[in-house]
Amino acid sequence: MTDTRRWFWLGGVVLLCLFVWLLHAILTPFLVALLLAYMGDPLADRLEKLKMSRTLSVVTVFVLFTLIFMGLLLVLVPMLAKQLYRLYELAPQILDWLQHTALPWTQAKLGLADGFWKFDKVKAAISEHMGQTGDIVGIVLAQATTSTLALIGWLTNLVLIPVVCFYLLRDWDVMMAKVRSLLPRHREKKIVALADECHEVLGAFIRGQLLVMVALGVIYAAGLMLVGLELGLLIGVIAGLAAIVPYMGFVIGIGSAILAGFFQFGGDLYPMLGIVAVFMVGQALEGMVLTPLLVGDRIGLHPVAVIFAILAGGELFGFTGILLALPVAAVIMVLVRHVHDLYKDSDIYGGMEDPEL
Repeated sequence: MTDTRRWFWLGGVVLLCLFVWLLHAILTPFLVALLLAYMGDPLADRLEKLKMSRTLSVVTVFVLFTLIFMGLLLVLVPMLAKQLYRLYELAPQILDWLQHTALPWTQAKLGLADGFWKFDKVKAAISEHMGQTGDIVGIVLAQATTSTLALIGWLTNLVLIPVVCFYLLRDWDVMMAKVRSLLPRHREKKIVALADECHEVLGAFIRGQLLVMVALGVIYAAGLMLVGLELGLLIGVIAGLAAIVPYMGFVIGIGSAILAGFFQFGGDLYPMLGIVAVFMVGQALEGMVLTPLLVGDRIGLHPVAVIFAILAGGELFGFTGILLALPVAAVIMVLVRHVHDLYKDSDIYGGMEDPEL
């Protein structure tokens, strides 16, 4: 690659980053719509193979997404709201239990000095904060309506997502074909091969891992509710969402569930064994059924890469950066793999001896 080309590509990357940084506040609905279109395109392609037109296929996928969203909104959200309110009601009791039962027991076992925890100050700070945030809905509405323009912008973004998603999904194949036609002819095959690898990584992670997250959330929530855990649905959903990073959902979920179980059941053996059994079964199903079936043997992103990409994206560009984090990480991972292969095939790694040495 000549110096001119290097500067051209470097300038393009810098301009792209500057573009994202300047417009990140308005990019969120477009990126969410792009993500939904990316996830829905394979289903639309399958419907097209059944002799349906592209528009009818997109309408079918769009209606399916809408029904799923409305179902979650009408069924899951009210149930979660009730459990969040219940958690708010139980918070003072949980603090008292920690202060008078859990922490003294830990202090006695570890031989810590009296007043080591300074829990009275922590409890006072938490109670004061909770007292100020009692009416959560009222605070959210107040913040949303402080500026009419902000409220209008928020509603506009909400409406933009399905509109942009529909048009992207309908014209997805056409846009991909136009992008491919603009590629340099002598580099087309190489660029398409790299893009296919990025697509494989993203497909394995976004489509596969998201389905695994949903399945684990259902398994954990249903199991904990069957055990009788009062906050089972809330903990199951949180554990499912945390499963975006392998094993993180299991650790967060079982830790939260055991803590809630100790508080609710008072250390009764059978409910606690039931809680542990729920997460053991979920972990076994993930390893033996869910991941092989939904993700397969395709190469996914390393958990450390996922954590770093999400944190770095959020720090640099806020929520927009979080949405861009995984695609960018997938591209970087594919490029790093090819640079590694080029290095292994190079004379530097091969060890050709310099006759002057």
